[in-house]
Amino acid sequence: MDVREYCPHKVVNAEKAVSKIRRGSRVFIGTGCGEPQHLIRTMVEDMSMQDIMIYQMLSSTLSDYVNEDMFLRRFSLKLFFISRAMRKAAFEGKIDYIPTYLSQIPTLFFSKRIGLDVALIQVSPPDKFGYCSLGVSVDITRSGMENAKLVIAQVNPKMPKTWGDSFVHIDEIDYIVLHEEDIVEMTSSYAKRDEITRRIGMYVSQVVDDEATIQVGFGHLPNAIMPYLHKKKDLGIHTQVITDGLLPLLEKKAITNKKKTLIPGRVVASLCMGSKKLYEFVHNNPMFYFRSSDYVNDPTVIARNDNLISISSALEVDLTGQVCSDSMGNLFYSGIGDQVDFLRGAAMSKGGFSIVALPSTAQNGTVSRIVPNLSEGAGVATTRADVDIVITEYGIAELQGKSIYQRAMELTQIAHPKFREELIESARTKRYIFSDQLPPAQEDLIFLEGYKTTMELKNGKTVLFRPLFPSDEFAYRNFYYSLQEKTIYYRFFYKMKVFSHEVLQKQYASVDYKKNMSLIGLVHRKRHQEIIAIGSYAEAEDDRAEVAFVVREDYQGMGIASYILEQLEIIAKENDYKGFVATTLRENAAMIHVFKRRYPNAKIISSSSDYVILMDFDDPDKPKTKFREPEV
Repeated sequence: MDVREYCPHKVVNAEKAVSKIRRGSRVFIGTGCGEPQHLIRTMVEDMSMQDIMIYQMLSSTLSDYVNEDMFLRRFSLKLFFISRAMRKAAFEGKIDYIPTYLSQIPTLFFSKRIGLDVALIQVSPPDKFGYCSLGVSVDITRSGMENAKLVIAQVNPKMPKTWGDSFVHIDEIDYIVLHEEDIVEMTSSYAKRDEITRRIGMYVSQVVDDEATIQVGFGHLPNAIMPYLHKKKDLGIHTQVITDGLLPLLEKKAITNKKKTLIPGRVVASLCMGSKKLYEFVHNNPMFYFRSSDYVNDPTVIARNDNLISISSALEVDLTGQVCSDSMGNLFYSGIGDQVDFLRGAAMSKGGFSIVALPSTAQNGTVSRIVPNLSEGAGVATTRADVDIVITEYGIAELQGKSIYQRAMELTQIAHPKFREELIESARTKRYIFSDQLPPAQEDLIFLEGYKTTMELKNGKTVLFRPLFPSDEFAYRNFYYSLQEKTIYYRFFYKMKVFSHEVLQKQYASVDYKKNMSLIGLVHRKRHQEIIAIGSYAEAEDDRAEVAFVVREDYQGMGIASYILEQLEIIAKENDYKGFVATTLRENAAMIHVFKRRYPNAKIISSSSDYVILMDFDDPDKPKTKFREPEV
């Protein structure tokens, strides 16, 4: 459609269009990369504009003016999210931040809680039926446009045409400004992927299963870790913003959207922010289905996606699980954005959960992001009840359904090693944990990732084996209380009745993951894991380690004991042991059989009630390793 022929009275230049904005007007501007740059600059440069109040979600172009006194005297900025370009101005008090959930912003417009006089938007050229596309910015732009008294649109041939609820008929627009220019690009933050990002990406990939539907929050980190999901199969996307971080997964077909339960086959999103390559990818691509934020971010809509995994970031997390994502103390840094909407939607999703990912430190490693309590003035963007999983480069902390004690231990365990002792001390002072609680190891235990293995059982279940951590105390306790009296007797040689905190502390005190090691076997019970086996070795004499293990009765006879023995041997050999020694009751024929099958030439020393079994790793008749060795 040629708008000059269809509605010539609407087609004006930018100067005439913005002259329709009256003094004291409340002006809405389209979001981020979809903002109408030419209209914004023309409005700012028109000196007749006075006492104008601007509402915008993500602002880019206005950052060129926000340090000018003349601009600040004429314009007042109200932002729902503080972009990187606006951060310094926010710290200096030059803009005003409106904290709210993205899903609720359209309601603020529709209800007139925030009244709008003018909307400045950017659209693609109209098709033959007169429909333009809001392109990369549907989010709150549609509701802003629909609730403004006057709509001025910049028609830009470079604006991608997107599918979904992005279409605006030319009749809905009051003034049209024809102006071609490049769309705003936001790409630099995704270029750097350092070792910290790699490690966080590795941990995220461990908890994201094939066929999950994922949401990716605002910010550098969530998008930088996306490429580490490239081996996943049939992922789906339901997210507020599409960025370049998703391109590798789309190109490698890791994202197919085939298994989505809500709008299968399509990426559901609200806006797009990235490079020209990304804009070309979404242009007229029916895979992408754009809707406004009150739909995409509605927790009840999000929950209609089974297995929805929300991935967002934070500035700091306290030991109880409270998350701050929008301020550094009293300084507003970003925004609440979509985090809470998606955390709650994920919690309601069948099989869904949420991840908050963050580096363990800030300011070049001098400040811990896992903190005893949030900084003075920091806002609680996400409550402790909403948080599920927290990930740093040091591991995974599962918080949902856990006590303050367990949360403090889990979070301390994934803090930077140099801050762990002071975090434990602070937790003791606050009465979060036991007064005699041992701190996690003060070293980087990334090498323990190499000790993680899995075993497929004949019954179809998969057992994950990994080292025992201090945060496993409650699961460890529950495991022992689930055992039958006979099993406990075979392991400890007496009818042990109590597995108290003190008993378990002694176990942890001996584990250094080198000379003394404990492996646990875990199986999934719905989304959570439970311990079904524990195997340990401890330093003995003559270059030997004393080995012992116990398997829950319903998992005995499945080869788990043999598997643990082999894995412990691999680790023990790395730590310069030459063999194992074990003490077992005479009547424990099953355990003796496990040892003899692995070490045919084992030497058995008999006493009145038990056997001492000496096993050499270089036993010439030992069978080849049957199970997969860990990647060390």
